[in-house]
Amino acid sequence: MLLLLPPSEGKSAPTRGKPLDLGSLSFPVLTPGREEVLDALVGLCSADAGADAAAAAAVLGLGPTQTELVARNAGLRTAPTARAEQIYTGVVYDALDAASLDAAARRRLRRVAVTSSVFGLVRLADRIPSYRLSGDTTLPGLGPVAAHWRRHLGEAVAEGVGSGVLVDLRSGTYAAFWRPEGDVARRTVTVRVLHEHQGARKVVSHFNKATKGRIVRAVLTDGGTPRTPQAFAAQLRDLGWYVEEGAPTPRGTQLDVVVAEL
Repeated sequence: MLLLLPPSEGKSAPTRGKPLDLGSLSFPVLTPGREEVLDALVGLCSADAGADAAAAAAVLGLGPTQTELVARNAGLRTAPTARAEQIYTGVVYDALDAASLDAAARRRLRRVAVTSSVFGLVRLADRIPSYRLSGDTTLPGLGPVAAHWRRHLGEAVAEGVGSGVLVDLRSGTYAAFWRPEGDVARRTVTVRVLHEHQGARKVVSHFNKATKGRIVRAVLTDGGTPRTPQAFAAQLRDLGWYVEEGAPTPRGTQLDVVVAEL
């Protein structure tokens, strides 16, 4: 089983810790792709390379008061690192609350991977620095970040999911990094969270993110290892969610999780 999450745009920045060691990260098949992104991003942001902070900020979609994030990117290779579960913040990760999981569930954190603009995929135990690079950015010398990772992620995802089910919880921007195909697609479920109020259903960002974080937490705590989309839907129902299954498609099976309140 692989539970595939989006990153958070906001990240905590560790003040001490070992510098980045690409060789220590999960999915070593991605190391060459990671090197290419780091070279392009650090080069864009580094004053030593003649970078203009305002111009770099514009490429990264940052405002004029966020130039400190340019400097942070410039130092990625030597910056302090921490476990990815401590770096990523926001609604999904608050709801997951990995630090408070019991010992057995924490061992299952290996089933979770985060889609990263810089690192492709990371597990929550991987030590990474804080960075700022959105998935829809185009980097000079590299091109669109999403297109770059589409050339690299297939093998890593296949390695992570093994013979189990792939639970794709990514947002649209990061779903563009890789699309399931073939046998993996037949074992892929995408999850859409719908808020139902007075008989009407709609997607609400906060409900969507919080529910996805809670789903991951519950699945890790439960410990089951479904191998088909139908078995995963059954697991969610057993865990108390109302789930509607779509028909299988060449890209996987969509599950609608309907919630009335947080």
